[in-house]
Parts: sequence; structure tokens; C-alpha cells
Amino acid sequence: MIRTALTAVGLLAVVLVYALMRWSARRARGGIPHEDPVRPNGPIASFAAQDWLVAAYMLVFWVLVALGTGPRRPALVWISLDVVAFFGALVIARAPTTPRLIADVVYRIALPGAIASTFSQLHVLLPSVRAATYDGALYRFDKAVFGFEPAEAWDPYVSPGTTEWFSFYYYLYFAILLVHVLPMAIVERRMHVLREFSWGIFFVFCAGHLIYLGVPGYGPYRHLGATFTHALDGPTFWPLVSRTVASFDGAHRTDIFPSLHTAAPTFLTLFSYRHRRELPFRYTWPVLAFVTANIIVATMFLRWHYLIDVCAGLALATTAFAGACRIPAADDAARARGGLPPIWRPLVDRRSPRDTPEPAAGRRR
Repeated sequence: MIRTALTAVGLLAVVLVYALMRWSARRARGGIPHEDPVRPNGPIASFAAQDWLVAAYMLVFWVLVALGTGPRRPALVWISLDVVAFFGALVIARAPTTPRLIADVVYRIALPGAIASTFSQLHVLLPSVRAATYDGALYRFDKAVFGFEPAEAWDPYVSPGTTEWFSFYYYLYFAILLVHVLPMAIVERRMHVLREFSWGIFFVFCAGHLIYLGVPGYGPYRHLGATFTHALDGPTFWPLVSRTVASFDGAHRTDIFPSLHTAAPTFLTLFSYRHRRELPFRYTWPVLAFVTANIIVATMFLRWHYLIDVCAGLALATTAFAGACRIPAADDAARARGGLPPIWRPLVDRRSPRDTPEPAAGRRR
């Protein structure tokens, strides 16, 4: 009964995301009358598409934890606090009476803060939804479809040198997220760039975290641990990676499918390539592509992920990128017709973001 309910809620989440995409596309085509643009009353009426995306993520996560078969009490407390804090901050940010600077700062905290808080609690939340793991099924899928498992096949090549190389790039994952998110949130003035970036990165993490709930697993390091003959070891970066994973209670985390170490850098690479005619992306995208390729290999070489996890991460990144190219622009156009402020407003430039013309699509690509 509980499993059926979880499946129904998961399907509902998919339907909600699809309906959101259809709604945005319809608004962009002018399918909804807007002869008299009257600003809606109240903060909820001012929610943007990405607000609803993260809101749906938080609510679905809460419901799945509440219906889960694992130890629910600690997890319910944490996810309930997350939900209350998120909606409280979002209402403040979208309320017409909130001073603009306060609203813009709170908005930049609300959405990424909600995702970051749930990520830091995955070691509690994931086991509370499902106690089962699918390592065996994922491993058998790789062997049946691809004919090999990278973690096994690359075991003879494990040495301190190769472990350090891939540990360095695996650890860079956190750095490339940081150097993209902070400048975008604080100093970015090109709102067409910021809105695409935010939709894509929010979609990657919201969808990825929810999929974790459906396909939990520990990874080859645990499932195949007894079969490896070469131990991962290194003097600098491998200990950094190990300590970082342990700091998030990695032994109890079942967050492998899809690989977000694959999805997030891949989305950032696609996004940077799309805007390669603009600074700083014209210089950063080749470097980012090289780093991303090494991170993807590292996820399997260091025995964190199966090959199918990586394939799912690539599919997630591609889906997020496709949505980012269409949905935010359609949403901003609909908001303008409805008399609402844009999705994002710059922090460092107090002029209206609508005063700056966006470059033509052909010039950006």
C-alpha cells in the first residue's frame, strides 16, 4: 500500500513538472489572454515558474518522507523545518510590500538554501523513504547492457598517481559550483543569463534528489568492495575527497542514481557553451569541458558510481539545459504581460533589468 502511494506521488511530481512546462510554453505563445495586464495580488500569485519548481520539490519530498517505510521521526522534523523556512522566505521575497533590496537578497537565499539544506540531510531523509537499495540491479544492468562495469575494469590501473589525478578533479566539483553560483547570484547583471542558469541548476538538483528516492544505492565501493585488488590511496586529494564524503555521513547516503557529479558540471558546460560569445564563458567553456570530462571519469574510477548512474546524469543535464533554453524566457515574458517584476533583478545594478536589451539569439550561440 505504501509503495503504491509512493509511486503515485512520484508520478504526480512528473505530471506537475510537465504541466509547468506546458503552461510556460502556452504563455509564451500568447495562449492565455492578457489584454489588461493587472498585477496579481499577494506573494503566491507572484511566484515564478522556478519558484513552483522548488516548491513542488520540497512538498513532494515532505510527502515521501511522511509516507516512507524507514525511521521517519527525525527526518520529518528536518524536512518540515526546511519547508517552513523555504515558504516563509519565498513569501517575503515575492511580497509586493517587501523593500526591493531585502526581497532580492532573501530570494537569492530561499531557493538555493532549500536545496542545500535538503542535500546536507540526505543521509537522514533517504533512508526514511526507502530502506531498500538497488546496487545489485544497477550492477547487473551495466553488465548486461554495456558489457562491463568501469569500477571493475579500471581496478588494474589504480595507483597513488591515478587516484590523486581523479581525486583532484572529483574535488573540483565543489569549486566549480561555487565559482558559478556566487558570481551569478551577487554580481550578474544579464538577467537572461541568470534566469537560464538558475532554472537549469535548480532542475538538476531538485529532479536528481527526488530520483534518488526511487533508486537508492551505495555504489561500487561498497557493493563490489571485496572484489577490488588495488586500494585507492594518495597523499593529498584522495584524503580530501574521503573526508568530504565522510563529513556528509557518506556511509549512510544512497545518493548515486543519477550522478549529480555528472549532471551539474555537464549542465554548466552546455550552458557555458551556449553563451560562449559572452564573457567570461568564451574563455571558461573549454576549461570547464575538460574538467567535466575528468569529473565524470572520476566518479567511476573512484568507485562512487555505476555507468548507468553517469548515463542518467547526462540525461538529466540535457533535460535541464533544454528547459533552461525555453522556460525562463517564456515565464519572464508572461510576467511582463501580467505586470509582475522579472524573475531576477540585479543586486549590483539598481536599474530595471528590462532596460538592458538582450542579445539576439543568433549572436549568443
